[in-house]
This record gives sequence, C-alpha cells and structure tokens, in this order.
Amino acid sequence: MKPSNFITPGRLKYKAGDATIPESAGHRIIMHICNDIGGWGRGFVLALSKRWKKPEEEYRRWFRGQINFKLGAIQEVEVQSDTTVINMIAQRDVVADENGVQPLRLEALETCLDKVGELAVKNGSSIHAPRIGAGLAAGIADGYDKDTWAQVETLIIEKLIKRGINVTIYDLPPTKQESKG
Repeated sequence: MKPSNFITPGRLKYKAGDATIPESAGHRIIMHICNDIGGWGRGFVLALSKRWKKPEEEYRRWFRGQINFKLGAIQEVEVQSDTTVINMIAQRDVVADENGVQPLRLEALETCLDKVGELAVKNGSSIHAPRIGAGLAAGIADGYDKDTWAQVETLIIEKLIKRGINVTIYDLPPTKQESKG
C-alpha cells in the first residue's frame, strides 16, 4: 500500500516541435518567461503573438497597470477552453546588467514555477514550453546555453515533475538550411 503522501512523478519529455501547438489531451498550460520592463518582441513571444493576440495584450495591460507586475509574478491568459498561457516574470530587463549578470533570475523563475505547479495540479494540466530561460534570457541570441538550461531543468524537476505534472519541452526543428549545414 502506498503512503498517503506518495506522488507519482510526472514525465519530462523533449521533442522537436512548436510549443504553441501542444500535443496532449486535457487542459494544457503553455509557460514562458517575460521581462520586467514591458518588452515583448523577440524570441518565443513572436510565435505566441502569431497564434494568439491575447497573451501580448494582457501582458502589456498588466505592465501598464503595474499591479503585481514584478519578478516572480505570473499571469494566466486563457487562449482556448483547454489552453492557458502563463506569462512568468523571471527576467530582469533584456540585457546583462553593468556587472555582466544575464537577465534570467533563477530565484524569480523558481517562484513562478511553484505557482504554475499549483495551477497545474489544481486543473489537472500538462505543461508545455520552449527551453525557457536558456536563450535570450541567458544572453544567447541563437540556440541555448547548456549550463543555464541545466539549472532551469533542475527547477522544472523540483517544482513540476516531482508534483506529478507532465512537462514537454519543445525545440524548434532545424530549418532546411541548418539541416544541410
């Protein structure tokens, strides 16, 4: 007999594809990282805005209102009856600071992931995302930073997988030009 506090861990899966088109049954959460200065216009948000206008509109409204718009905060945006986009404020500015510290703030991301985990458990949601925090937020314009991703992956395991939540991380498939390379 299992102890009453036993939770079957979720699965962490990697796949080539588009995180704005999550492949799973049931309710889905698409999470991504936003900055704390109201900027929206590079990286994954471009794909989000192409598919749905509401996440950007709500993020900009949230920024203008400044109510709970700070590192560690999240915003839920329902884009379909079975899909919610989560804007997570885990990036300080969009460039490294004067000491060379990149925009991603792991403490803020940990707080965001904890909140997203609570929502996912409550709603029975699976979670879908690009490689959050390891691209532009880590100062990388193309591809991702493996060291940063290792830290982010650890947080995902601690805050989501150990709660029994299934998470799929999407990498864009290589373009025809890249695959010829």
